[in-house]
Amino acid sequence: MTLLILILVVVTARCCAAFKRRNLSRGLYVISLILFLAVGCGPIPVWLLRNLQSAYAVKPSIEWGKRNAIIVLGAGTEKVSGTGLLEPGMLSYGRIAEGAVLYNACRKTGAVCKILLSGGDAQHHHASEADIYPLTLFQLGVDAADVLREPNSKNTWQNAKFTSAMLPQYQADRLVLVSSGIHLRRSMLYFAAFGVSAIPVRADYLNAVLSVLPLSSNFTATDLALHEYTDIARYRVYSVFGWNAAIQRPGKA
Repeated sequence: MTLLILILVVVTARCCAAFKRRNLSRGLYVISLILFLAVGCGPIPVWLLRNLQSAYAVKPSIEWGKRNAIIVLGAGTEKVSGTGLLEPGMLSYGRIAEGAVLYNACRKTGAVCKILLSGGDAQHHHASEADIYPLTLFQLGVDAADVLREPNSKNTWQNAKFTSAMLPQYQADRLVLVSSGIHLRRSMLYFAAFGVSAIPVRADYLNAVLSVLPLSSNFTATDLALHEYTDIARYRVYSVFGWNAAIQRPGKA
């Protein structure tokens, strides 16, 4: 997304030059250079990421209830080249590990604790995230009987929609939502839209790097942050115009 914006600015500048709008063309070239350096050298992604993640930087101390559900959102699967094997995607391991840490902390209190894995097969690998992730959880000490699965969601909105429909069956008195720090703000917004009040816990925290020379990692961080801001803005616009699907609170007709 970031490179596309830069390319559009440069192409617009070139078109302005072709139509003898030289001052405007020079201005756009300067703007494109400033944007390139501000993104690549870190100031823009640092600011974008801080606004997305600052509320979740410190992990909360959780008072576990009698019945607890730890919702872990999927982050893709990876097909291992040459083997046909599927395993959790690179970004998902932190979420799985955090879910297991929270589960073990919950179990130490003697409470009933479940992990609800939410994630379908958005990448068309013929297996859902909710079916691939449990093996790693079992290796981290999670009891198979305590793993619930929501294998149909293809995006964050569906994570919230389908998970909220399952929760009344379990009747948890404490809900915890686990995702990447950069993803939690949008996730909490969507889950709240479906009447789910959960304690947010970040699995990982993404930082950009201030550098004298532009870094490709800063462009990646900017793209990830802009994706979150774009989807949050789209949700707000849809809400204003009533374009979001009608929402019922879990357990309501």
